[in-house]
Amino acid sequence: MARFEIVSHYEEEGIDLPKRSTAHSAGYDISAAEDTLIEAYQGTDSTSDDAILSYPSTLIPTGLKIKLDENQFVQLVPRSSLYRKTGLLFSNSPGIIDADYYGNPDNEGHLFISVLNLGKEAVLVKKGERIAQAIIMSYGITEDDNATGDRLGGFGSTGN
Repeated sequence: MARFEIVSHYEEEGIDLPKRSTAHSAGYDISAAEDTLIEAYQGTDSTSDDAILSYPSTLIPTGLKIKLDENQFVQLVPRSSLYRKTGLLFSNSPGIIDADYYGNPDNEGHLFISVLNLGKEAVLVKKGERIAQAIIMSYGITEDDNATGDRLGGFGSTGN
């Protein structure tokens, strides 16, 4: 069974473990672990296809990690009101957290929310503000699957 925990760096910071809002909610509400300023997108003069890469993304710490069964993963998705209220979008929506991310040597499996600010003004996400939902899911594998690798690092470490 899955279990949220607080990463060691935030153990004394008053982080609350995620909860579902109602008995039929699919997602656990995830909050910011500290005040985080997300600068506004300033635009680009580029007309190239890679202009989107100039958008500055910001990682919002949650102070959380999650222990999962080996056949589970978590989808991190924005709360439905996030963009409407703030102009923030997830830069990798949905974010996928694999079971082997937990306890990795780089960051203990700390969950971060990667956001872009498409508004014209900076946005301050305050500590405790609910910004995401974590949906715990199971997955299957193909009959010819032969994955044997081990995770060696943290955020974005399973590929290019």
